[in-house]
Amino acid sequence: MHDTLPLLENTSFPAIARGRLTILQVNLGYLCNQQCLHCHVNASPKRKEIMDRQTAEQILDYLKHSSVTILDLTGGAPELNPQFRWLVESARKLGANVNDRCNLTILEEPGQEDLAQFLADHQVEITASLPCYLEENVDSQRGKSVFANSINALQKLNRLGYGLQDSSLKLNLVYNPVGPYLPPSQQPLEAEYKKQLYERYGIHFTRLYTIANMPIQRFGSTLVSKGEFTKYMTLLTDAHKDSNLDSVMCRSLISVDWQGYVYDCDFNQMLKLPLLFGGKPKIHITELMNQNLEGNPIVVMDHCYGCTAGQGSSCGGALL
Repeated sequence: MHDTLPLLENTSFPAIARGRLTILQVNLGYLCNQQCLHCHVNASPKRKEIMDRQTAEQILDYLKHSSVTILDLTGGAPELNPQFRWLVESARKLGANVNDRCNLTILEEPGQEDLAQFLADHQVEITASLPCYLEENVDSQRGKSVFANSINALQKLNRLGYGLQDSSLKLNLVYNPVGPYLPPSQQPLEAEYKKQLYERYGIHFTRLYTIANMPIQRFGSTLVSKGEFTKYMTLLTDAHKDSNLDSVMCRSLISVDWQGYVYDCDFNQMLKLPLLFGGKPKIHITELMNQNLEGNPIVVMDHCYGCTAGQGSSCGGALL
């Protein structure tokens, strides 16, 4: 897992520019109660990076003065940040929709017994990772007992109304392949997930998002160690579709790290490729106050093929 990743190039991916900004995705830190093989953040219980109150206040200030309508909170496990609940409450008071990228098992952690109720009380949309409806597959990717704890968490959320038909409490699940291949078609896989999870565990959910694994950080290192990196990159580039370019998430989203620095997407954040604006090498969220990013060029490299391959991939699932 410590193999050096091959240098990603920026010579072949098409140039793209930003549209209207509607989503502010904020990484509250890399601390997590899990350590998953596919994690592009390298999150784990040992990580110390975590957003402080001052930076969280700057995030909220930007939210007040921008076109953003959705605050998308991620990590690590974003709920482990002491500012998480304050940020959720404050953003909701401003009228923003809040999305929590939840790993589900955090709902079963000591000290988080009231977390599910908190999320429901504040109408927080939950987007939760569940790479399969089979226990063996989930535990092999995410760790022992993760599947059982995830099922318990989903049942808890269902009891609060999450994921039920006609409910305003949205519960989305995320599928990642367990290996170096593209996700299957999203719609039929969603139907199979709904059938299997209901028949086996009585679980309901709103949507299934299929997301391709990015050849970076922990997953990228795994590919290198198995001699599969070049093959996977070839798969992504060969499956590229220009029709996905108009819908990639970086057109309408900016990603902010735990220190408040801004990137075109979460993947660029992990690769330390900052958003380019005003000729500065690195931009802080406070420097974008009242700035219009529409038309700004997006920093692209070959990992971007992970978002345009096949049906496409984004934080909101397939593009086609």
